[in-house]
Amino acid sequence: MPKLTLSFISAFNERVQPLMDGTIQPEGLELIPTYSHPAETFWRQLKFQEFEISEMSLSSYLIARSRGVDMVALPVFPSRRFFHTELAVHIDSGVKEPADLAGKRIGVAEYQQTAALWTRGILEHDFGVSQYKVDWYMERTEELSHGGATGFAPPPGISFNRIPPDKSLASMLLNHELDAAAVSGPWARAANVIDRSSLIRGTGGDWSKVKPLFPDRIAEGARFFKKYGYIPANHAYIIHGDIYRKYPWVAFNLHTGFVKAKALAQEKLAERIPSALFFGREYLAMTKDIFGDDPFPYGLKANRPMLELIIEYSHEQGLISKKMKIEELFAESTLDL
Repeated sequence: MPKLTLSFISAFNERVQPLMDGTIQPEGLELIPTYSHPAETFWRQLKFQEFEISEMSLSSYLIARSRGVDMVALPVFPSRRFFHTELAVHIDSGVKEPADLAGKRIGVAEYQQTAALWTRGILEHDFGVSQYKVDWYMERTEELSHGGATGFAPPPGISFNRIPPDKSLASMLLNHELDAAAVSGPWARAANVIDRSSLIRGTGGDWSKVKPLFPDRIAEGARFFKKYGYIPANHAYIIHGDIYRKYPWVAFNLHTGFVKAKALAQEKLAERIPSALFFGREYLAMTKDIFGDDPFPYGLKANRPMLELIIEYSHEQGLISKKMKIEELFAESTLDL
């Protein structure tokens, strides 16, 4: 089998790092890696299709595929979070519990991003907050957004607003121009060319007036997992369509490489707990008690309920016009994995 050299863009992720640094080599492939903040990664790939393999927003992937963009996904989901628990609220908003968000102003980095998709779906179906009874505010500009690349338009009936260019999610939440905003995710402080809030966090302001919507995020995560059986995923990996058609074997070999990389990362997980986190091993044990030994399962068999729900949410929220079948979205050689 000849060795194929492919460009590969991804955010830093310990489950993928062994592929990025060459510790794991997929059979027949040589990867040329580029590290990038997820917001930049997805914008670059959706707008310019620069890379042959790319990490990709699940929500934007559904939209892109529904509009004919030439790419195919692998059932590899390296990033999962309880996105609705990352909402923070201003103490003067009157929001004491999630149901109180009805009628309020909620800010998100991007309306079509997967984090916002999951947040809207969970608020509506788990807490009774209709997506149509909220004023939505989006920080990213049309030029530097997933939606700018995929032709996003606000769905009918949605109260949609763009945050002015001289403001951000963080500044508007601090000034109570928003009642709630997603400002506490793991990438919220990471500087990038897309998100303005990453440039303002930690530079001042009275953050004592901001509190998490869910004071006990662990308890809420455990509730969600008990009900649904998974942690929501927001990213997958895609192969450019022309590469997949010319070299269909790439999909299976890449998937195998991702699985090996994750297994290696899992083996070394305990070693990576920072010494300053005195009860790190105890928290790791608690995580396993709640979510099992593998909270990041790959493959379609383990993820079909999650994928069916995100497709349902995307269609329900007007982001895609028809519900695609899972088999349409993923490489054929991975459908039974």
